[in-house]
Amino acid sequence: MKIATVVGARPQFIKAGPLSRAIRSAHEERWIHTGQHYDEAMSGVFFRELGLPEPDYRLEVGSAPHGAQTGRMLEGIESILKDDKPDAVLVYGDTNSTLAGSLAAAKLSIPVVHVESGLRSFNKAMPEEINRVLTDHLSAVLFCPTDVAVTNLKREGIDNRVHLVGDIMYDAVLEYSARAKEHSDVLERVGLAPGSYCLATIHRAENTDSAANMTNILEAFGKLDRLVLLPLHPRTLGYIRRWGLESMLGHPNLITCAPLSYLNMLRATSEAFAVLTDSGGLQKEAYMLKVPCLTIRRETEWIETVQAGWNRLAEANAHAIISEYGKLGKPRRHPRLFGDGRAAARMVQVMERYFSKS
Repeated sequence: MKIATVVGARPQFIKAGPLSRAIRSAHEERWIHTGQHYDEAMSGVFFRELGLPEPDYRLEVGSAPHGAQTGRMLEGIESILKDDKPDAVLVYGDTNSTLAGSLAAAKLSIPVVHVESGLRSFNKAMPEEINRVLTDHLSAVLFCPTDVAVTNLKREGIDNRVHLVGDIMYDAVLEYSARAKEHSDVLERVGLAPGSYCLATIHRAENTDSAANMTNILEAFGKLDRLVLLPLHPRTLGYIRRWGLESMLGHPNLITCAPLSYLNMLRATSEAFAVLTDSGGLQKEAYMLKVPCLTIRRETEWIETVQAGWNRLAEANAHAIISEYGKLGKPRRHPRLFGDGRAAARMVQVMERYFSKS
């Protein structure tokens, strides 16, 4: 079995680690790195820290509007697939890299394997929602992390190619948590004690691209009863500067820093009082690490975490954020929503069965 894996963004590097090791234990895999995330803090450090395989191909597409970026990726991936002739193309999540890899493979009649299928925010204004829906409908093998994801696909008429395997990010959290506690010194470097702070990340276009939303979010962070550690995504920092909000980053309640490596993020998440984010992946990691989360969006793909009481939603309004933050706490129950940490092994078994028949 020969697999071409398309990655391009920070969350995909994390998810790809456990599955790549499982694939390469008995099969051939080639990595195509689109370069969607391309700088050292968002890409290079992950490969070294997590022991990821060096990409076989680098497209170095970089930043661009959605159409231009996806088009450049599509052209580069198509050329590679024509030469490499893999048995399948494996994609993760919901980025432009995901959609480009799926389209390139489908047009060449190469089966698409989608990890993290079935997620729905039901907000078509989100580029990620468009990417995940299209990818699911192009895929030959769909790996779902939760029962809700399976149900979402059934509603769209997809039920014969669907496999409930658990969440690959839980594999990564279990694998790397001990290493993070041992090797990360992020709290010591910024002078924070466990439980004394909130960890925040903001990067979704619906927030960053709105001066009003970013103003409200930063205002709310400045008024919370704990310090807020805010690693700044390059895109987020760019918009803060565009909107002239740099002075708000100087609030005494805010501790800003460059994007953290995965091990540093794991430790910062695990020892936070709460997580404040618009990231889909960080919502899950907070749940897996039993840390309350406030999602600064009107909806979430991970409604299971809200139903379990560990996640709350707040629109980008200072009053709403502060109000919902005040309701955060640790429920007594912590249902096992994301499997048992063996998603990678199950995925390889499913692919072996699928390709033995084709």
